[in-house]
Amino acid sequence: MSDEIVDGTEDVVGVLTEQIEAHFGMGMDLLKAAVSVAPTANPDATDAVKWHGLLTESQAVLDCAEDALLAALETQPSEVDDPTMGLAHRVNAAVAARDGRALVVRWLLDPDAPGKKDLAAERLARLNRGARTGPAVQTSAPSRPATAPATALRTGRAAQR
Repeated sequence: MSDEIVDGTEDVVGVLTEQIEAHFGMGMDLLKAAVSVAPTANPDATDAVKWHGLLTESQAVLDCAEDALLAALETQPSEVDDPTMGLAHRVNAAVAARDGRALVVRWLLDPDAPGKKDLAAERLARLNRGARTGPAVQTSAPSRPATAPATALRTGRAAQR
């Protein structure tokens, strides 16, 4: 049963890789090459490649942490010592990092994900702002009143006394 669990969690990267490839209609290596040549051509592809790389890295860290924990557990008597508990915490942190990055990849691939439509509208508004012909607010200095300020009048009267 533990093999099934390990295979299921390690398959996260494989499943998401397949989803990215299907979404963009090309293999991961080709997509990475296209993004490296023209990173601004498709921001969605650039984001997907970036987060897929982070996901792959976090899976490698998790694999190493699990291997270290298993090796330590094989040498333990019935009670687990503090260093081995530290390794268990390291595995938990690596799982959390990997799962968080997997969630980001899933979010990037889902056009209907919460916040996506708002994000697209914000990007479009930013692009449209670049097409303005003039400033959004008045940029000239405000006009000063023709009369002298009251403090200057008081100072002048005091000087006359």
